[in-house]
Amino acid sequence: MIQVQGYLEEIQQAAYENRKLLAVLIDPDKFEEGKASYFFQQLPPNTSHIFVGGSTVEEGRTCEVVKAVKTFCDLPVILFPGDHNQISSHADALLFLSLISGRNPEFLIEQQVRSVERIRKTELEIIPTGYILIDGGRETSVQKVSNTIPLAQKDIQQIVNTALAGQYSGKELIYLEAGSGAKMPVSPEIIKAVKKDLNIPVIVGGGIRSTEQLQLSYEAGADLVVIGTAFENGSFRD
Repeated sequence: MIQVQGYLEEIQQAAYENRKLLAVLIDPDKFEEGKASYFFQQLPPNTSHIFVGGSTVEEGRTCEVVKAVKTFCDLPVILFPGDHNQISSHADALLFLSLISGRNPEFLIEQQVRSVERIRKTELEIIPTGYILIDGGRETSVQKVSNTIPLAQKDIQQIVNTALAGQYSGKELIYLEAGSGAKMPVSPEIIKAVKKDLNIPVIVGGGIRSTEQLQLSYEAGADLVVIGTAFENGSFRD
C-alpha cells in the first residue's frame, strides 16, 4: 500500500487503487471572479482537483485567480503553467512541465530554469511532469506558443517511446494533451498503449466534451482526466 503524503502521492494512490480522478482546468484569462460561486456550484460531483493555467496569461493574473478559487472551493489547486510567470504561492502544487514531445529548448528546460527563483519562495509541492502534445485536429495555442509540432495520433509507438523517455528521465506523471479546444481527444488506443508500458500515472486532456469521451479515456487507462474548454463554455455533455 502506498503511503499518502502529498498531492503526487494522492494521485499515485488513486492510480494504484484504480480510482479515477477528474480535474477541471481554469484558464485565468477566461475566468470571471464575479461568477466564481456559480462556476463552482456546477462542478461535476466527482471533481477531485482544480488545475489553473493557460498558454498565455498576463503576469499576476494567475495569482488573482488562484486566490478566488481558494475562496469558493476546497479542492486541491494545482498549477498547470504555460510559462514561468504563472507561479502562485497561493496554490497547493505545481505540475513542473517539460514539453518532451517538442524540441524547443525554451519549453524543455529554459522556462523551468527561469521559474526556479519564484518557486524557491513558495511552499508548493513540485511534481515533475512529462508533457506530450498530440494532434487534436487543429492548431492549438500550445502549438503556437511553444513553436512545436504535435505528435500524430497514428504514431502510437513514437508517443509510447516519448512517454517512456519521460519516465526514464525521472518524470512522476505523463500528461497526454490534445490541446485546448481540440477537435478530437487523445484516442483510447494511444492511452491504452501508453498506460500498458508505463508504471507512473497518466493524465489525459484536451478535446473531451462529453461523459462518454471521459469514460472512454478512463476505460483506456487514464488515471486523471482534465476537462477545460467544454466545461467553461457550458458545452460539456452528460
